[in-house]
Amino acid sequence: MATAETLDFLDVTKIEPRLKHPTIFKKFDSLRGGQAFVIHNDHDPKPLYYQLLGERGPIFNWVYLEEGPEVWEVRITKIGSEASPTIGELVAKDYRRAQVFKKWGIDFCCGGKKNLAKVCAEKGIDQHKLEQELNTLPDTSSSKGLNYDSWELDFLADFIENTHHSFVRHALPAINEYTTKIARVHGGRHPELLEIATTFAGIAAELEDHMRKEEQILFPYIRTLSKAKRGMETIQPSPFGTVANPIRIMETEHESAGEGLEKIRTITGNYTLPADA
Repeated sequence: MATAETLDFLDVTKIEPRLKHPTIFKKFDSLRGGQAFVIHNDHDPKPLYYQLLGERGPIFNWVYLEEGPEVWEVRITKIGSEASPTIGELVAKDYRRAQVFKKWGIDFCCGGKKNLAKVCAEKGIDQHKLEQELNTLPDTSSSKGLNYDSWELDFLADFIENTHHSFVRHALPAINEYTTKIARVHGGRHPELLEIATTFAGIAAELEDHMRKEEQILFPYIRTLSKAKRGMETIQPSPFGTVANPIRIMETEHESAGEGLEKIRTITGNYTLPADA
């Protein structure tokens, strides 16, 4: 039988009942990838497994060292960065995390396929501090946002079009107008404004084309697939093969737009106003 002598040991039986799970979660959140600790209990802690999986995702290994009837011990190991969830997955699970990533200057949308370790290494961010901030968000039901994972895909497509696409189409002309005007008026003293205006104009054109392709090609087929799953429609052969093909193109365009926005962030020194502004 495996032993826990060389691992950090947490005797759950000595913790006040209402503090047991919060204490274990705090302990888990303090781990780095590959680190582990052992919990000791007087009954099967399986409910903890499901709570940890639900709130932190599949980022841990759960191994029984003792399985009763009087003593239960489990080694919980935080999985290393190679199997960690991506930035995008973390935000999709709890949209409040988007504000944390914004604070640290992390692109969770177009750069959302990277995991925490990779992003922190690229930006010189203390991963432990970032993880603590992500895992200690206020637990208020009003701030967790909408549960998009529970929606039917056809409804989600409608929501994206009517909410996000509508907002982008309204905002792009105004931003384009301002960047062009500011570059024209102040570009002599700040030539970087000319590059910003040109870069944003390219992003705007790309986004308009991107949304058109989503609305005319990808989303209609997703609606068909979703309704067919519920027995409401019959799937017809598509001109683009599997739905993965247009999705792959859309993701590539997301990356391109993200690179343009990152370029503007770099040019402006993280959106810092010049001294004579």
